[in-house]
Amino acid sequence: MKPARALISVYDKRGVVDFATELHRLGVKLVSTGGTYNLLKESGLPVVEVSRLTGFPEIMNGRVKTLHPLIHGGILADRTNQEHLKTMYRLGIKGIDIVAVNLYPFKDVVERGADILTAIENIDIGGPALIRASAKNYRFVTVVTDPEDYQEVIRELKETGEVSLETRFRLARKAFNLTAHYDALIAKYLYSVDEKGNPAECADMRTPLTLTFEKVAELRYGENPHQRGALYAETLSENQGVVKGKKLSGAKELSFNNIQDLDSALRLAFEFTGDGCACVIVKHANPCGVAVGRSPEEAYEKALRTDPLSAFGGIVAFNAQVNRKTAELMVERFYECVVAPSYTEEALEVLSTRKNLRVVSAEVKLTEGLEFRHILGGLLVQDADTVDLVPDKLKVVSDREPTPEEWKDLIFAFKVVKWVKSNAVVFAKSQATVGIGVGQTSRVDAVRCAREKARLMGLSLSGSVMASDAFFPFRDSVDEAAKAGVTAIIQPGGSIRDREVINSANEHGIAMVFTGVRHFRH
Repeated sequence: MKPARALISVYDKRGVVDFATELHRLGVKLVSTGGTYNLLKESGLPVVEVSRLTGFPEIMNGRVKTLHPLIHGGILADRTNQEHLKTMYRLGIKGIDIVAVNLYPFKDVVERGADILTAIENIDIGGPALIRASAKNYRFVTVVTDPEDYQEVIRELKETGEVSLETRFRLARKAFNLTAHYDALIAKYLYSVDEKGNPAECADMRTPLTLTFEKVAELRYGENPHQRGALYAETLSENQGVVKGKKLSGAKELSFNNIQDLDSALRLAFEFTGDGCACVIVKHANPCGVAVGRSPEEAYEKALRTDPLSAFGGIVAFNAQVNRKTAELMVERFYECVVAPSYTEEALEVLSTRKNLRVVSAEVKLTEGLEFRHILGGLLVQDADTVDLVPDKLKVVSDREPTPEEWKDLIFAFKVVKWVKSNAVVFAKSQATVGIGVGQTSRVDAVRCAREKARLMGLSLSGSVMASDAFFPFRDSVDEAAKAGVTAIIQPGGSIRDREVINSANEHGIAMVFTGVRHFRH
């Protein structure tokens, strides 16, 4: 069916004059509102203002202009329903066959820090109503919400005299996706503030839960080549990380697995903000070396010593600027990616000599909020694990107190174990990991795994400390740690056999600290 009339009312005016001009040349009558009407009129196009069509002026500073039966009746009428057609004739409703509408920039206004009244004023009402009505009636109406689609609509009109049902349906899907996204943005904002616009203390576990994300990039594939992959950014999120980072060099694009590892590595590195230069080396989402040093090169060398074998092809992250010396050390080995807040010019020159090394600048800003994990048919939601240890609240349960150096290493090790897949233990000495037990099905096996890894790397565990992500169900893990030379242990506590575990620590002269905080990571 050849379109006779188009309603055009857009905030984003890119390409709208050319679009309207082509519609006019094809014999389509133009109806418009406000600023769009003025623009089309000034461009010499014959356009009718909506208020003239409805006989009712725009009111309330433009809040009400298209919410009128003569508009929505013209959009929603079923052209195959004789009762609808009779009603149109009786009431003088003229059909509207093309609706080009986009929305007030609510997201942009909020991200600029607008107050609540300004944000509310930028909630579009008429636009979503027009879009939804048009999309609902896609069998007869073409709805265009994206300037990128103008050209396709015009091409089809020129070639066939109408817009195909297939295209109308595709545009309707896109339209409903847009209004769903728009409403989710508004809901997210309103749940983040109180009635006066002050930041809310926490995110509600609300129902229904509406989430919205915007695609940042298509990925070559997902975890494996047979899986599709894409990167999405959570809209209106204050969190900063790899998603908002920038690739500075490297021939290949970042992969799905790269991004997961970069996220884990960078977030762990920033656990040590204020503690010095931290370096984290991650392989398959688990740290295989972590250290804090006086300089990035010192931190890197200490981290690498933990497990240089596993570090091959891994991800390296820093919480501080990377200098030339650190870059020179890194290019001696093969890594997939390196991420840091910044780099010196000399460091970038060195790193760029590795064509396939992806160099990313990013930092972490984490607000308390919710984390989401998809399961088959549903979604698990939890608070982000942002608990920091407060030394004054830690409880020494052994006969012996940790020494000042042991305390430093215990806190260091417990920060690291938070990012290791459970069951997990971490051995540390002098602010560096010396053994990491990853993802074992029993805790004592995690201890044995970490001890064996250290032996294979030629690292001594004598005088080291050990952190566990959860309590010890039996004393066997403590006995194994004692054999390795561990002098202090930090763990959550809470086992029914805590007394047995503490007794084991005392028998071996090991200092033991309870945190009361568990860090399972699945």
